[in-house]
Amino acid sequence: MCPMDTRRLHLLLELSRLGSMRAVADEHGLSTSAVSQQLAALAREAGTPLLEPVGRRVRLTPAGQRLADHAVTILAAVDAARRDLDPSADPSGTVRVGGFATAIRRALLPAVADLASSHPGLDVVVHEYEPREAFALLEDDALDLALTYDYDLAPALLPATLRAEPLWRTTWGLGVPAAGAPDDAHDLGRWAEATWIVNSRNTADEEALRTLGRLAGFTPRTRHSIDSLDLVEDLVVAGHGVGLLPLDRPTRPEVRVLRLPGRGVVLTAYAVTRRGREQWAPLRALVAALHT
Repeated sequence: MCPMDTRRLHLLLELSRLGSMRAVADEHGLSTSAVSQQLAALAREAGTPLLEPVGRRVRLTPAGQRLADHAVTILAAVDAARRDLDPSADPSGTVRVGGFATAIRRALLPAVADLASSHPGLDVVVHEYEPREAFALLEDDALDLALTYDYDLAPALLPATLRAEPLWRTTWGLGVPAAGAPDDAHDLGRWAEATWIVNSRNTADEEALRTLGRLAGFTPRTRHSIDSLDLVEDLVVAGHGVGLLPLDRPTRPEVRVLRLPGRGVVLTAYAVTRRGREQWAPLRALVAALHT
């Protein structure tokens, strides 16, 4: 069986509805012979007769009637797909988003709340992933949008199939016990012998930390790997180590976040999509909301 032309399926459905070639021809501004030729081509594509003569007229064979019944569903699905993929269409449908917790909390949830009234047909499904996990899922088409990050001292390698839009930047400092802490961490060598806490699910902050250490003349000794920033604070307070924390993130009184030498460590958050998908209306609306 050959692929079937949807325009011919539409003519078959019209013949089922209107009952004559002449009526179909008039409805579509065609000649009767043009309609006949198109339906004959559809029969060849289907591999079975679709019409049979009844006097001077034709009617659908049982196979033709079954195909016309299928055409209702097929043509409705094609129309739905066209509306879904139309960049100018009102955003509707499900967008699968995977991202790191801070981006979900800081940007995604407010964006979804804003879109709830303006685009009620848009549905967002949320999963928590670190960047490398999200990149792989995007490439496998298991996600539509990834919220990821990297550090200026440890830039992420983006696959060629993906594109990234920066959302915001945050400077990170050194989280230490507040008691006896200096004003800043410009003399990073002071913590050369400290135990360091790094991320358990992403190696980017450890790579950035190693670069910081090399610039200060030592190799940081990492021992604890923690995914939660709150838990990093718990370990700092308990005296189990020091680690990188955002400067703009409120911390408990027992923790102080010190500015690092130079620019410090700058985290950039991104909205990442598969190339060619960015004009899909629901995805475009969500990314625009993330930027605001």
